[in-house]
Formats: sequence, structure tokens, C-alpha cells
Amino acid sequence: MQPTRKLAVLLGVLTIPVLLAGAAARAQDPAAPVLVARATIVAPESGGRTAVESPVATSACPDDMVLIEGDYCPRVEQRCLRWMDPPGRYHEYRCAEYAKPARCLSPREHRRFCIDRHERVDADTGLPKNVQSWTDAKRSCESEGARVCVESEWTFACEGEEMRPYPYGWRRSADKCNADKVDLLAGGGARLRDERDPAGAHPQCASPFGVLDMAGNVAEWVSVDGFKDGQLVVQKGNWWQPGKHACRDAQGGHDRYYKGTETGFRCCAGAE
Repeated sequence: MQPTRKLAVLLGVLTIPVLLAGAAARAQDPAAPVLVARATIVAPESGGRTAVESPVATSACPDDMVLIEGDYCPRVEQRCLRWMDPPGRYHEYRCAEYAKPARCLSPREHRRFCIDRHERVDADTGLPKNVQSWTDAKRSCESEGARVCVESEWTFACEGEEMRPYPYGWRRSADKCNADKVDLLAGGGARLRDERDPAGAHPQCASPFGVLDMAGNVAEWVSVDGFKDGQLVVQKGNWWQPGKHACRDAQGGHDRYYKGTETGFRCCAGAE
């Protein structure tokens, strides 16, 4: 066997365990880096030496994003066991505890994409950006090769395959997130109070995938599935409406140009 052929066989033997190790790591953690074996071959007849480089770690998503991969359920039944508020207009506004497990009422759809771990942040303050319209979000995300998330992506990143009502579980616990604010108005009721917390200030407000602040902080723009980009938009997760902190909740009523104290965003992107 020629020396170069012997080397190719040897490299194949060395590469297989590396790839298997990478696959095992991905099975345990979908966001784990993938190991790719690299080799540099120098022909023996040239008098050179043969060098094999160490495996190099690559990732499916940028460093500030999380890989979301799994089977999403478009239609879910989540049954509330007990409500937080007394009988009246807002009785069925906030659920203290949901029945476990939730039921999937439609065929699941496999999803694989990247999403920002945190809401997009103002570099000067460390706070999530606010006073952002959907069009602002689109321009900012696309300038970095990303895009505004569609609602089903945002929802899946929040609830996971388990279809959790809240990103952190089945019982409402507003102290885990910047949520359930009730003293909302400032300036004699003329404007909304700014109640943003720094990104990552609530580590327990984490989804099954490790995405943070999806049940609080700013209201995040998403595009509604099945419509042209920007034709129908809603907001997900916020501090300012106590009834809108579950993964499947959404706030409508605004067009893509609206911006307020409460509005921000995070971006999504395709996974490698």
C-alpha cells in the first residue's frame, strides 16, 4: 500500500471516534459544539512531514444564540387547575397551576433554528432595547444575517417539547421573571412606567432550551405564522400585562410601526 493511501486509511480510523463523540454530545445537548476532524497531508516524496491537526469545535448557532431543535405541537390543550384571581372580570386571567402533562392535539412538526438567548440589549445600559417597532426589529436582525422570529418559533423556544405553559414549568411563579407588574403608569397616568430589568438578571426565568426572559421584561415582536412578513404581528412576553406571561399568550392590536416603552425584540436565524 502506498504511504499516502496508508495515511488516508489511518485518518479515517482516527476521524470516526471523533465524529461519534460529537454525535453523542449532541444527543445529550443539541446546542453542544460539533467536533470536526481536520488533517493536513504532505506527500512523503516531497520530503515533507505528515501532520494531523486536533479536532476543531464548530457550533450550529452564533455564540449569543441557542439551538432550538425538536418536535413542535401547533395545537395544544393546557388545562388550568386553579386560577389566581377572585371571581369577576379577570378571574380566568392568570393561572396559578396547570395540569401536567399538556396534550398535543395535532401532528407535531420538526423544527431546527437558532434564537437569541437574551432580548436584544442596549450596549450602554445593559437593558433590553425598548421603544422598538417590528420594522426596527426587522432592520436590526437582518443587518446581522438574522430575522424576526415567527410566533411558532418563539413559542417552541419558550415551552419546549413538553409544552410547558410557562418557560420554567407548570406553576406560575412571577418572582422567577420580571413579570406581574401592576403599578404600570407614570406621569399622572399619561405614560407607561419603564420596568425593564437588565438582560440575564433573572436566571431562573429560563426555558427548557435555556432561553432567558421569555415570560417577562420587554414585549417582543414576532410575525404571525401563515402571513406575509410584517402583515400581521404580535408581541410575546412582557412585564406590563400580568395576563400575558404564558408561552402561548400573545398581545395583538398594534401594527408593525407601533413602538412604546414596553416593546423590544430578539432575533432568530437558520441553524447550520
